Amino acid sequence: MGNRSGVLELAVLGLLHEAPMHGYELRKRVNAQFGWGRVLSFGSLYPCLKAMLRNGLITADPGTPESGRRPKIVYTITADGKDHFAHAMHDGGPSAWEDDTFGVRFSFFGRTDPATRLRILEGRRARMEERLANFRAAMSRTAERMDAYTLELQRHGLESAEREVRWLNELIDGERRQQRPPEQHQPPTQGDSR
Repeated sequence: MGNRSGVLELAVLGLLHEAPMHGYELRKRVNAQFGWGRVLSFGSLYPCLKAMLRNGLITADPGTPESGRRPKIVYTITADGKDHFAHAMHDGGPSAWEDDTFGVRFSFFGRTDPATRLRILEGRRARMEERLANFRAAMSRTAERMDAYTLELQRHGLESAEREVRWLNELIDGERRQQRPPEQHQPPTQGDSR
């Protein structure tokens, strides 16, 4: 699931899990919800939709024509598509916490079991801590040879990674609190001098 088409497939299945949509609406939602660095083109979306149709993950039905226009094709997730999505959301391996996959996975965390969510968050944190260490090492070796703009870009990367690690720590703490059984408080017994 680490490649861009696999991530796009996951995003489309997740969105179609909410409601059927036509291609233009899907493209708009993917761009808006996942904030991809570059705009998703129809040249990327439609081949993905065709592959998903061939694999039986979605169906395509002609919608109602609008005043002289051809009908928009409405895509709907199938039972196989729902199973494929559920299986993909349960996968908490290394590809789930990579840069190009994590945001899409995170946006559908409501459909992910708590143990998998925690595994993905911890994996992402480890990846970001590794990135922080690399940033710091590179800056300490090369800071004196960098021009001011390159140094600022390095600082920006470092600060972004630090901010993400703090955010991940908060999310992990919240997940652990939710998974922890409530503490059982025993009332003091008579004669107990607490």
